[in-house]
Amino acid sequence: MSFIQDDSMLAFLKSRINVGSSYQIYKDCQQVLTQIPDNQSKTHKHLVGGIKFGLVAFNLMLSLVPPRTLKLLNIIGYSGDREVDLSLLHESASETHINNTVSLLTLLFHYDYIYVAFAVEKVYNSATEDLFLVYLQKFPNCVIFKFFHACSSMLKGDFENAQLKLQKCIFTQNEWKQVHHLCYWEFMWCHILRQDWRQAYHYANLLSQQSRWSKAIYMYSKAIILALLPSDFVKSVSEDINSLFLKVEGLRIKFLGSSVPIEKFVTEKGQRYGATTGWFTAQPLLEFIYAWSGFRVMSKKVELISSWLSIIDRGEDLLQENPRKEYSTDDLSLLNLLKVLCKYEKAEYYFNHVIQKEKLLKYDDYLVPYTYYELGILHYLKGDYASKNHFFVEKNPRGGCQESDQ
Repeated sequence: MSFIQDDSMLAFLKSRINVGSSYQIYKDCQQVLTQIPDNQSKTHKHLVGGIKFGLVAFNLMLSLVPPRTLKLLNIIGYSGDREVDLSLLHESASETHINNTVSLLTLLFHYDYIYVAFAVEKVYNSATEDLFLVYLQKFPNCVIFKFFHACSSMLKGDFENAQLKLQKCIFTQNEWKQVHHLCYWEFMWCHILRQDWRQAYHYANLLSQQSRWSKAIYMYSKAIILALLPSDFVKSVSEDINSLFLKVEGLRIKFLGSSVPIEKFVTEKGQRYGATTGWFTAQPLLEFIYAWSGFRVMSKKVELISSWLSIIDRGEDLLQENPRKEYSTDDLSLLNLLKVLCKYEKAEYYFNHVIQKEKLLKYDDYLVPYTYYELGILHYLKGDYASKNHFFVEKNPRGGCQESDQ
């Protein structure tokens, strides 16, 4: 809600400060609940439902932290069993109390965003999808439900349907322009994944002009999309790609003296691509798609994945023919990692190729730990859980991985 009211990243980060005190209030309410007799009144049901929602939502969020950290949090009273929390959240969304709708929205956010970013599970389970459809029928004009409905279509690879639903979401209301910005962001991604560069640029440009969430990310998005468009189009919109890349640094924000990680990432990349030449024009966008889990979304569309694989192969050929001495190992390692996400043939060969180049990487040292992560997911999907645990190793302080017994 803080984000919708003020769609700036600073406001979003500030709201996180209240997380600890908010959780403690829910714990206090739970303690008060033990001292109140259950009188089956509507008020009592609303109170119980609200407390259940709050505690489960926090515990679900905590379940995403690393297991070792979670054990420490358990000692001071926090818990986080994801499957139990999801089940309780679904139960809360199914009951009649004032927080049932918020419970469903939390479920939808978890499945549409958290799972995509951090996990490999399917989008919705059937029970959640059925419950969501009940709410859609009950509240057909709810703009937030319309938005999540569009997101679910996108995650299933149905980009055409997702765009239609996003359009309806925009037409439904004009009071919350921030919701329009959320739709523009999803529109941009639909067009990027479908390789419709002009429309993708259109929405990236709208976001850079209207939204305050992250000017740095929007500027970088414009630059990497324009790199794939004809030079006459770039001139027609009065843009200079190198200038856009170099402007990113001046747009990033700091929170409590620290940069936001994703903004720091695009700033470093902006300086790199803005100050050098000879790079493969699709490379910044390919890396950006990976950073936002776009390849997992595209995995539902075989023909789309094949198209992106062709782009990666073309880039690999170009970089091998005209290597950039300073960045050649980093560039080719990135493409090797992304190639496996498009097809799993010879997957371990390409993964190991990246891992073996670890000491030769000059800038993109994130590639090796993420390669271990993707290799772990590959074994997970094959049902080889022992190997999966072997590859899900901890990162050391400098961003690499601890040596394993591979």
